[in-house]
Amino acid sequence: MLRAEALGLGYAGRMLIEGLSVDLRAGEVWGVLGRNGSGKSTLLHALAGLRPPDAGAVSLDGEPLGTLPRRRLARRVGVLLQQDSGEFWGSTRDYVLLGRYPHARSPFGWSAEDERIADGELGLHHLDGLAHRAFVSLSGGERQRARAAALFTQRPAAYLLDEPLQNLDLPHQVAMLERLALEARERGALVLMVLHDLLFAARYCSRFLLLSGEGRWHAGGAADAFSAARLGELYGFALTPVDAGGERLFLPQRPSGPGPHV
Repeated sequence: MLRAEALGLGYAGRMLIEGLSVDLRAGEVWGVLGRNGSGKSTLLHALAGLRPPDAGAVSLDGEPLGTLPRRRLARRVGVLLQQDSGEFWGSTRDYVLLGRYPHARSPFGWSAEDERIADGELGLHHLDGLAHRAFVSLSGGERQRARAAALFTQRPAAYLLDEPLQNLDLPHQVAMLERLALEARERGALVLMVLHDLLFAARYCSRFLLLSGEGRWHAGGAADAFSAARLGELYGFALTPVDAGGERLFLPQRPSGPGPHV
């Protein structure tokens, strides 16, 4: 589905990722892990076609990303970034309906199918009671749920998500991850998400991309990439593996001295 070949990405004069080659296939759930400033968001922007790479290329189903018309690309790839512009002054329902724009058959309004899908997502994200509220009046968590509802309304084949759990309470964090897992399992969607919570990463991701900054990276399955040794090296912090009901989790060891460990 999505393929990065010899990808090089930098920001503000720093090389973040160098020589990244990876195949992201339908039905896979990837976790992108790394410290702040290691290139996670930059990578997601490049995979979504929102910025050109400094080296190498990204392709979708064998076609270079930069050659695809934007609406055609949006029918295949959905993106949830860390922040929205905050400038949308319509209702929450209007905002969620924007997810149908790549599929719209007419420039003069939404079809009954578009409205059915959007209203279904409003209900699934517990927003039906807020459908006619102004989007800008929502709380941070409500707004994040509306952004997720718009993404699922889009019905893409690939989901690229940058910290999708931000501002969500625990029940909605779990609901978000369960839905993404369902999209991968039942629709064969590709899911790639930037996460900071190692517990959720262990539970929901089967493949990992570890970004260490300064061009360094590692990609692999859970048995290889999601280990105490690799994660400890990634974060510069010793981790203790813990078995919890058959799940492999990692707890940070207590720091050996005073002060921040960053």
